[in-house]
Amino acid sequence: MVNDADIEKFIREALEQNFELLRLESGHSLSVGIKETAFNQALLYWRKLKDVATRVTETEVRLNLPGQTTPLGRKYGIEGIVDIVREDDRTVMYDIKTHEASLVRENIEEFEHQLNVYAHIWQNLRDQPLDEVAIIATAYPDGVKEALAHRDKAQLEHELQNWNPLVEIDFNPAHVDEIISDFGRVVDCIENSEFEPASLEKLKSRYSGKNTLFATSVCRNCDARFSCSSYHRYALGARGGAELALRQYIEDYGPDLDQQEWLSGGIESAPSIEDLE
Repeated sequence: MVNDADIEKFIREALEQNFELLRLESGHSLSVGIKETAFNQALLYWRKLKDVATRVTETEVRLNLPGQTTPLGRKYGIEGIVDIVREDDRTVMYDIKTHEASLVRENIEEFEHQLNVYAHIWQNLRDQPLDEVAIIATAYPDGVKEALAHRDKAQLEHELQNWNPLVEIDFNPAHVDEIISDFGRVVDCIENSEFEPASLEKLKSRYSGKNTLFATSVCRNCDARFSCSSYHRYALGARGGAELALRQYIEDYGPDLDQQEWLSGGIESAPSIEDLE
């Protein structure tokens, strides 16, 4: 019988294999610190949710909703991947997200839309029963991060007890047609190259009641921000002067620690003199 120590050893070995594949494919390596952070996230995810993980009967189940038509007549399909647990005549669908659970709960309607479509595909196209739908939010909260950073085992244990990464989703079949229509409108906008950015006022607003701006929580994670007129206007109006603000946001390479770890990782992956000869 496989015990917890064997599983945790497997997690470490599997991550190392993935890191090596990434290094070979990209030519860049991750620093020891970044690799340890990834290992900690996978390990804590296993420790917190091993009851769910050990009951999963189907992983990476691909769901397809083909043959859809946009308002302008374009054909498209919707696809997603979920995990399924079947146990004691109950079927539960899980969708894994890399967000924090608090962000998912504060923006629950956005995630409900996606999961409602997945549930519709499972129940109607696959003709399979479904008793529950939930999201697994794998990113651990700030309290866990702080405990790890300070190597405080007591605090870590306390934070893990309070961490609930499972978020149940309400399934309302009445909304599915409307949600699919929304997907179709987005497809038309993409195909017509209509990429209207959020307004400057939206960027300056507080995101989901948090003490952070929409521009900080959302825009900094958007690769299109360098071409976004609203984000440029926001950057130019930020505190510290136009030139400084523009450099701060347009040349945003992350915190100093992230930059140093990226550089260290690159040095570690550099070929030796012997390899170049």
